[in-house]
Amino acid sequence: MSLLIATDVQLSFGSKVLFEHATFTIGPTDRIGLVGANGTGKSTLLKILVGQQHADDGRLVYRRDARVGYLPQDLQSLPDGNLVDAVMSSVPGRESLDRRLTETDAALAQAKDDAEQMELATLLAELHEEREHFDEHFGRHRAERILLGLGFQTKDFTLETTKFSGGWRMRAALAGLLLQDPDLLLLDEPTNHLDLPTLAWFDAFLKRSKKAMVLISHDREFLNRQISKVISLETEGLRTWSGDYEDYRRQRAEEYERQLAQAGKVAAKRAQLEAFINRFRAKASKAAAAQSKMKQLEKMESVELHQARDTVSFTFPLVAASGREVARFSGIRKAWGEKVIYDGLDAQVLRGQKIAVVGLNGAGKTTLLKLLAGELTPDAGTVELGHNVILGYYAQHHAETLERSHTILEQMMALVPDKPQSYVRSVLGAFLFSGDDVDKRIGVLSGGERARVALARLLLKPANLLVMDEPTNHLDLDSSEALIEALEGYGGTLIFVSHNRSFLDALATHVWDVRDHQIVEYPGNLAEYLQHLDAEASQREAGEVPEAGGASKALTEKDRRRAEAEARQAKSRAAGPLKKEIARLEARIAEVEAAQKEREQALVDPAFASDYAKSRPVMEAHREGVEELETLYARWETASAELSAL
Repeated sequence: MSLLIATDVQLSFGSKVLFEHATFTIGPTDRIGLVGANGTGKSTLLKILVGQQHADDGRLVYRRDARVGYLPQDLQSLPDGNLVDAVMSSVPGRESLDRRLTETDAALAQAKDDAEQMELATLLAELHEEREHFDEHFGRHRAERILLGLGFQTKDFTLETTKFSGGWRMRAALAGLLLQDPDLLLLDEPTNHLDLPTLAWFDAFLKRSKKAMVLISHDREFLNRQISKVISLETEGLRTWSGDYEDYRRQRAEEYERQLAQAGKVAAKRAQLEAFINRFRAKASKAAAAQSKMKQLEKMESVELHQARDTVSFTFPLVAASGREVARFSGIRKAWGEKVIYDGLDAQVLRGQKIAVVGLNGAGKTTLLKLLAGELTPDAGTVELGHNVILGYYAQHHAETLERSHTILEQMMALVPDKPQSYVRSVLGAFLFSGDDVDKRIGVLSGGERARVALARLLLKPANLLVMDEPTNHLDLDSSEALIEALEGYGGTLIFVSHNRSFLDALATHVWDVRDHQIVEYPGNLAEYLQHLDAEASQREAGEVPEAGGASKALTEKDRRRAEAEARQAKSRAAGPLKKEIARLEARIAEVEAAQKEREQALVDPAFASDYAKSRPVMEAHREGVEELETLYARWETASAELSAL
């Protein structure tokens, strides 16, 4: 039995149609990834499912007594009171059950009749049993366990919810949602405020759940681990696919190839009919045949190719080389009141490094980037940029500081008044702002659109040091992937904070782990660093590494250089065969594509297509070429992914 059946859901905002006859079902154990470009209605669809937004038409039918839980991107409110009580109060039914217990207890105390006393005593016993069951599933112990998993500490339990920052309040709301254990969980970018340890816990928690879920996420790896079904918002409407996100992409590409092949056949057949009609319509002896062909032509249905939505596509321009030392932190101290963030921090950024800054929330990751970008001044010590360093800084709050009354074009032109408008428009076009879009006011843009404007500013003034704080927040999955691809080809130095594992794994060549008011440096990617931590923990358990040893100290410069050299050599050895395989595949793909192009040109020739004896082997070869290209593309993607992982 379906948990939810949605039929012919329709919604428009003015002339913009979001949903038209959208129909789908959600089973009681379905794990669904909701995908689509920014602005296609993903968040709106979740609001419709939870009842916060009403569709113009259509029907939603839930299974009787189905419970739905919803976590929006932007938290609207959190119950007052201390943390644990606020989380527990999010579970519906607690207050009603407590009230019935109080009322029944009072009624029993006043009852005089034996039969009435017996009836009320039985009811009270049942209510106490129900309350025990409620506490077992939704009580304080489970609430505290979930809060600890989400990164809270025991001392936080008695703090008022108003004392927490926005990110921690969002975690509290997530804790309440997980405590409710609803039949259908609706999650809109739930990992935006989670650090890596918390993300690992949350990932495992969701994997253990057997309940239905609809998930929006820009983290490809997280999405793939959690889902077995995809609902996509396409140009042709809402579609449903089996499998994870990779399966969806493959099926979508295969569907397009089938449509392309069918369209080629229809075009060839149409050309054949038109050639016959044009040749024989004037001849009396062939007039009837020509008329018959005309009727065939009129009845032929055209093949509509599904159009992919435009996606962000850009590359960072070539930048002037900086000096070898890009930045240096010397004796940095920074504190907020009594809370010390850094004390005696020394660190160095070298040209070409792509440094992932990781650590628990509140450890000082964003503070470090702000110190480097000059948005914060250290209480002691210095931050110095190296020779010829041009710094570009992107942070989440930058999208909110855009001038709301300005148009997109005005906002961008103000940064580069000496540049022609055509240059600025070309940059904006890469971020999907073209034509009249550039005249939109900042104030009417969605969060994702404002994030794209803030990113576009980085291209207006090319920088050889990019400092980026959570750059994929508010970007859709395609835009996030495009940013990763652009940064992979970026020739400067990058230092960034991100919770997105796909982003971290693709880009990091070095890791800075912020802890104990210092930085632990590691020359390698995040996966290698996590393996290093696991090995180090095992050694400590075996008594091989002192508790106060290397894990809490930065590597020496000599150790760092040696480890970097060893890492480069290992990567080079592993990458060599992959590079050769990719080059071989690319050469073969080019050969097959060229041959396919020649065959397609021949097949659209009416005279050739009408000669079945000649066209048949070409059509067979074209079909075999399509199959070979699919295999080659798949092998190329696998080899490229392995090379990127190195």
